[in-house]
Amino acid sequence: MQTMIQKKQLLPQMKTRWTQIGRRIHPCLSDLHLWPIFFLLCASVAAGPSTQSAALSAQSSVDQILDALDARGESLRDFSAKVILTDTDDSSGDSTVNTGTVILQRKGPDDARIRVAFTQRRLGDKTFRADHQYTLDNGILDDRDYLKKHENRTQVLKPGQKLDLFKLGEGPFPLPLGQKKEDVLKLFDVAKIDPVKDDPPGTIHVRLTPKDGAQFASRFKTIDVWVDTATDMPRRIQTDDINQTTTRTTDLSDVKINAGATDKDFAQPPVPPDWDVVEGPYAQ
Repeated sequence: MQTMIQKKQLLPQMKTRWTQIGRRIHPCLSDLHLWPIFFLLCASVAAGPSTQSAALSAQSSVDQILDALDARGESLRDFSAKVILTDTDDSSGDSTVNTGTVILQRKGPDDARIRVAFTQRRLGDKTFRADHQYTLDNGILDDRDYLKKHENRTQVLKPGQKLDLFKLGEGPFPLPLGQKKEDVLKLFDVAKIDPVKDDPPGTIHVRLTPKDGAQFASRFKTIDVWVDTATDMPRRIQTDDINQTTTRTTDLSDVKINAGATDKDFAQPPVPPDWDVVEGPYAQ
């Protein structure tokens, strides 16, 4: 029998969870590592037709890098990649690493869908098999853990609302992909960082520091982005929270851009009858 939590019981919990999104940048679902991908990558789907930008190189200026990120977001219809998400405790150095794949598709203006599937989790020197999938489509976040036989279905957008909440300055997690340079510079001081040996190859490193009084100043100390000079796509995104307790790193590889995502890539099979299922309505 499926375990269905009644709306009356679940709503207070969901209100608490959504409040935590604004404060902590992720909801209290079973795996908190997914949300950096949602908020980092869905920022790219709010733009329109493609614009042109100069090819990036190691000598490119901050303005040129921001213009290239803006143009890349505007021309992005879909992409897929391998992903590694790492959360590191800044005091102990301990890390949790999740490995999997991500695929995103723009469905229309201000509307997109994304799926992330994790197949491996590493805690310290121990590695575990995982089969944990997240799909965000039509305002519903479907969180499925196939090993635990558990599903959370959460309405994270109001009925009819599109993904415009991910736009820079509106959503809970900013990334200058598909965002006008002038809008980025209103909220952040942006600096180009000298390369080091551990940088992903073929990338340029920029650091975004929220300006005093800006809306992101209470959440992040810094946001670092490594941009691939060949694709103008972020290859690594690293954030340091305002209390400098956790460093969160998203690494993308084997990136395929505008390869033609279809409904099949996001199709969800019915859950078996012996699963636990939790459903929640939208909560402000």
